[in-house]
Amino acid sequence: MKTFAPTLLLAGAFAGLAFAGHVLAQSEEARRLIGPVAFSDWRQDAPGTWRKITAQDLPAPLASEPTASRSQVVARPDGAAPKTLAGFSAEIFASGLEGPRVIRHAPNGDIFVTESVGGRLRVFRLENGKIAPALSHVFASELERPYGIAFYPPGPEPRFVYVGTPTKVLRFPYKNGDLSASGPAETIATLPGADGGHWTRDLVFSRDGKTLYVSVGSKTNVAEGHPRPSAQEVAQLEAAHGQGASAGVEFERATVLAIDPEGKSRRNVANGLRNCSGLQLQPGTDALWCVVNERDMLGDDLPPDYATRVKEGAFYGWPWHYIGAHEDPRHAGERPDLSSKITIPDVLFQPHSAPLGIAFYEGGQFPAEYKGDAFVALHGSWNRAKRTGYKIVRLSFKDGVPTGEYQDFLTGFVVDDTRVWGRPVDVAVARDGSLLVSEDGNGTIWRVSYSGAAAPVRTSGN
Repeated sequence: MKTFAPTLLLAGAFAGLAFAGHVLAQSEEARRLIGPVAFSDWRQDAPGTWRKITAQDLPAPLASEPTASRSQVVARPDGAAPKTLAGFSAEIFASGLEGPRVIRHAPNGDIFVTESVGGRLRVFRLENGKIAPALSHVFASELERPYGIAFYPPGPEPRFVYVGTPTKVLRFPYKNGDLSASGPAETIATLPGADGGHWTRDLVFSRDGKTLYVSVGSKTNVAEGHPRPSAQEVAQLEAAHGQGASAGVEFERATVLAIDPEGKSRRNVANGLRNCSGLQLQPGTDALWCVVNERDMLGDDLPPDYATRVKEGAFYGWPWHYIGAHEDPRHAGERPDLSSKITIPDVLFQPHSAPLGIAFYEGGQFPAEYKGDAFVALHGSWNRAKRTGYKIVRLSFKDGVPTGEYQDFLTGFVVDDTRVWGRPVDVAVARDGSLLVSEDGNGTIWRVSYSGAAAPVRTSGN
């Protein structure tokens, strides 16, 4: 495999220049937006602000006119950088990438990144363990929109690196320190996706390595216009694939699949997850988590996107219902039998924020209160008149259980109501405890570090 070096900016070398991350002081009492007031826009975003939305806060369907409002991605303005909390700083880790998406670090500390536009799996080699790469290498190329990355078996000595593409799970031979694939890709499983629709396929192995979890988003927005199976067909489908399983062009979609490492068996873990774009295991509990892009065209403030534990055999509503027993008017009366069987997600985000990546913080660099919390990348809205998303948020946990609140952690990617310069995709905790953030608007990876100058204030609600 050839070596390819994008434009790299050493993280530590530029701390004093104009584009180093802005640091914002946080007020003594953190601002909290609870309930309907949390349905705001980018102008209300600020590091430190907390939000909480519940199923009881939702407006009626079509309370506002559905709006297509795609952002214009522009070059990063001179001096622009993400805004973060006091004591933290954001600096460029790498630039010049083609659609950087998922970030994972190998057991030896090398950092792997998928470039979905460039069709590459890239690896960054750290020098002397320092988080400032001198060179990157192309581990594999000519891939079909690569996304998820997982090392197998889990633990210190993997033998393979798995890659999720829209239609396949691939694996390459791998041992610690490899900078290019030592053999060709092997197809472990084929996935629905050749006919289009949501294409992101994230991957994560169970802790014991016996199960590979694969996220598969829906083909359509809300399964409109497709033939409805008969009651007998539904019964047969759900007996084999679980409650709320999709049929027709949506078969094995809007779900999380469980596949054995050799691809010889598969099953649906949970259904009704319209587009679960990011998967992670929660440390300590091994609960499987995903972040989900919900449906469009029900108005600015419906329905919320979310992060949730993926419970075995659970059904999360799509396409008939959303956030509990709220019925989608486009499927009125079609599946009343499911209304009392829907699992409500754990953390609700502002609608159309488009969450893509999640990472739990187990590092040692940030203040102790961050341990066990999670970070989520919000890619940003297109189906909302008032722009939202385009930031990194922190999910609050207490004793391993989500509180439902989330905090703006990294903002500043929006220029104005029509233009943005960054679209966050994924988050990963590096070996030194800093946070890496990919964004595919301008093809950069940012590193967020903590200097210890100030400790953030947790909301009084936790």
